[in-house]
Amino acid sequence: MKKKSVWRIRLAEVSQTLHDMAASIDSLLEEIAGVEDPVEELQSLKTALLAIPVSALKDSVRGQRLDVIFSLLNSSDRAQVELCVDILERILMAMSPVHVVQNYRAELQRGLTHPNDTVKILALAQIGRVVEDPDAVTEILNNHDVLRAAIRCIGEEKMAVAKQAIQSLSKFSHSKPGLDKLFQTDLLQVMKDVMATSDIIRYRIYELVVEISSVSPISLGYCANSGLISQLLSELTGDDVLVRVTAVEMVTTLAHSQHGRQYLAQQGIMDKISNMIRGAETDPFSSLYLPGLVKFFGNLAIMDSPQQVCETYPAFQNKVFEMALDPDPVMIGVALDTLGLLGSNVEGKQVLQKTGEKFKAVLSKMSQLASSGPTELRVRSLDAISQLLSLQPEQQTEDLLALTESWFHLLSSQPMDMIRNISTQPFPELHCGALRIFTAIATQPWGQKLMINTPGFMEFILDRSTGQTKEAKDAKFELIGALAGSSTAAEILGSQHYIRVKTYLREGPYYVSAVAAVSTEGAD
Repeated sequence: MKKKSVWRIRLAEVSQTLHDMAASIDSLLEEIAGVEDPVEELQSLKTALLAIPVSALKDSVRGQRLDVIFSLLNSSDRAQVELCVDILERILMAMSPVHVVQNYRAELQRGLTHPNDTVKILALAQIGRVVEDPDAVTEILNNHDVLRAAIRCIGEEKMAVAKQAIQSLSKFSHSKPGLDKLFQTDLLQVMKDVMATSDIIRYRIYELVVEISSVSPISLGYCANSGLISQLLSELTGDDVLVRVTAVEMVTTLAHSQHGRQYLAQQGIMDKISNMIRGAETDPFSSLYLPGLVKFFGNLAIMDSPQQVCETYPAFQNKVFEMALDPDPVMIGVALDTLGLLGSNVEGKQVLQKTGEKFKAVLSKMSQLASSGPTELRVRSLDAISQLLSLQPEQQTEDLLALTESWFHLLSSQPMDMIRNISTQPFPELHCGALRIFTAIATQPWGQKLMINTPGFMEFILDRSTGQTKEAKDAKFELIGALAGSSTAAEILGSQHYIRVKTYLREGPYYVSAVAAVSTEGAD
């Protein structure tokens, strides 16, 4: 009973506090209405609003009083305008999209052409909320001028405004009436007019179209029928190399959805990109767009089937191997990321293994880079190697365990020492990258045998004094967790080591022993 009465008192206190805050906000709004230079009062209002939960604001602010704040946006004082934006953002988020569009439609429309970019972004964000809400969207669909102004914001100089416009307008994909409005009225022509501004703006419209296309086969159908997707696809083989680079990125994004991949296949785009890889040999500018072409197929392989993609488009796999051995660090980096992606699943591992000596040469290069390449390539090599060696417990057949073990031994004559040496270097990203390789082999019996048979290795991974950054502690804990969770670890490591591993796991990643804490205090 006592507990209940305490809770009632606390609830009453909270309720009274919220009531007082609401009164405070009301009085501040009144003050602001009668002040010539209201910056100080606006700052006080902002502070009061931040102190009250958004859920409680709905009842605390009466809608019609916001006219004061909206009117103060018409000022050349940047500080005043940005305070008003912060205040409106907080209050409008507490209101339902229906209430916003019914009461502040004209204000939102004016906001879209305001000279201050933060006002445009506020208006666009609220339009996005309205479009996403099935009860509010019809209100905005009937307002052609608002939508026309929102589309024109994609052509704004400030990227942040354009990004918000794309994000808000992409939500039209959530409903058929929204798609009808965007693609089957003169708004489509508005988009095309905005596209004509420049190459950069054209690609922003493509970004919107790809975003909408990715949502569903229906939204893709609308975009395809508009002619905008075929226009994008034609740019893959255009004369301007930089335009081609951006087109490849857009098409790669479109391929992230299954219906997008089906559409691209029907349009013959996979064959076109494969031919572009082949033709790159004779194009002096190919280094600009080749990484994008390879990324396209890398994503395709991991989303569909590595074997099917590599067999159907052999130019892709050959080019990845060629790039891995290329002197250009940009090419090497993309090849490493792609090899890691391919080797992250079982089918990809088998595809790489089938290439025999070709892959062995690439693995040897990866090992060299991990040991002594430029730092960024060392990190990417370590990440790719850990993906290649990873094998989930349910995938650990005799053949696949033999495959990952053989790859590990191709890295060096003493691979355990090589990786441990990398992990002791004073670069956190290298330390963590090396630990991730040990984590990859920690679930595999052959990896556990190497760990227990390598002198000093168990002491090394159980030593909490190495790797003092949060990332290093987390990476070490992941390694310990992988060992502790393996069904073969207790038998292979032996009870003494296994108990220490389990103790480490139980104590958590950031545990500091009493002895260590005392010695640290003494050092201070």
